Amino acid sequence: MDLKEIKELIEVFDNSSANILEYENEEFRIYLDKSATAVQNVSPEPIINTPATPTVTINKTTQNTNQCEEGEIIASPMVGTFYQAPSPDSPPYVKIGDKVKKGQTLCIIEAMKIMNELEAEFECEILEVLVEDGEPVEFDTPLFMVKRI
Repeated sequence: MDLKEIKELIEVFDNSSANILEYENEEFRIYLDKSATAVQNVSPEPIINTPATPTVTINKTTQNTNQCEEGEIIASPMVGTFYQAPSPDSPPYVKIGDKVKKGQTLCIIEAMKIMNELEAEFECEILEVLVEDGEPVEFDTPLFMVKRI
């Protein structure tokens, strides 16, 4: 299966009434579950600065950006794993309070061993990071709360 076929499979699944889809062949395995709410990493260390998704009204717009009362949400354009930095030893691309220029890298979404850089589509200030480093994300998962500047 190539990436186009996988995207089509995900779209068909998303529009179907099925809650679970599992596909496996010699090369890879796909498991989709609509009822899963979150994946929890068990860590012996306490998690510091755990962001919470704000309870605001969100109206969808077209570019994976949602308008809300307190700012805007930048959402994941794909299914994958969220990474704040290019490597575990590197500082995060952005942190709360950073002013970001259009085209600046915000994070990486890893999908099928491909590192996809998510770039800012407009100048903004990072108000909140809504997911943890290494956390699985789905299409349209809120990643950042931002304010346009």
